[in-house]
Amino acid sequence: MMITVVLVDDQGLVRSGLRALLANSDDIQVVGEAVDGRDALAVVARTKPDVVLMDIRMPRLDGIAATRRIARTPELARVAIVMLTTFDGDDEIFAAIRAGAAGYLLKDAEPGELRDGIRAVAAGDVLLSASVTRKVMIGIVAGTCGPVDDHRIAELTSREREVLAGVGRGLSNAEIAAEIHISPATARTYVSRMLSKLGARDRAQLVVIAYQTGLVAVGG
Repeated sequence: MMITVVLVDDQGLVRSGLRALLANSDDIQVVGEAVDGRDALAVVARTKPDVVLMDIRMPRLDGIAATRRIARTPELARVAIVMLTTFDGDDEIFAAIRAGAAGYLLKDAEPGELRDGIRAVAAGDVLLSASVTRKVMIGIVAGTCGPVDDHRIAELTSREREVLAGVGRGLSNAEIAAEIHISPATARTYVSRMLSKLGARDRAQLVVIAYQTGLVAVGG
């Protein structure tokens, strides 16, 4: 299955480098490019890619605002957005997750890490580099990632809580299935159901909720 990607960055050299890097992948195809967030809205709406690699700081409309608009567009619900940036400040990371980004990767990532990351988010998994994950966990402890609706958490079944804990620990659907003895398809169904129940767009937001609610212990 071919994974389609749109590149969004205001630097042409960066886009050219990413395109050349991804050209070496048999299962990844770049189907569009955009020079800023506003341009990205039109390109993504036209191409409906599986994954968008989105820079943060761009003219006219930044990557966070563009991500938020894409995430709130129903017909683009299946588009996974990965923030690919040089900035790893707390504000940018938390804003990206709240906006609906499925991943956050720094531009110094290895080529293999980038390709694997694209495959992961296209499959519905979360993509956070180790340094970003640490910042997210610290932010949760400090209460800067935003509140969670405990009422909705209370409505989860015990099995759904088990699956959510697995998502929070970074496990794939197959790994969750093996751990709690269900099929991968059933695990995927549970994840989809929780996205709806908790009002989360993707697994990245489920990870935050798993930590906020104590289903996964910070540092544990």
